[in-house]
Amino acid sequence: MNVPKIFESEYRFCEILWENEPVTSSELVRLCRERLEWKKSTTYTVIRRLSERGVLKSEDAVVTSLVSREDVQSAESTEVVERTFSGSLPSFIAAFTRKKNLSKQEIDEIQKIIDNYKD
Repeated sequence: MNVPKIFESEYRFCEILWENEPVTSSELVRLCRERLEWKKSTTYTVIRRLSERGVLKSEDAVVTSLVSREDVQSAESTEVVERTFSGSLPSFIAAFTRKKNLSKQEIDEIQKIIDNYKD
């Protein structure tokens, strides 16, 4: 599935949607006002734009996502690796860990992912 590009402010909106879906558009307006300090018109504009791009659907004033948080995160991270590291995941990991000390738990989680991928 080709995941549509979601920009920063849209992603923050989607986080609210993923946490509350299915949710009425009026409830989304309230949540976006509280969390993002958006006006009603801004929320409805984002709903319309994301609906047009196939990110969500709004039927009978109920909004639900058509793409998952995991799919969006995966597409975004793949784009970063492709654009910045010529598609090299090892180069990305080396650059990421150069400035961040990983805990034993994080290392174990990463190792588990690698081990599961090998199977």
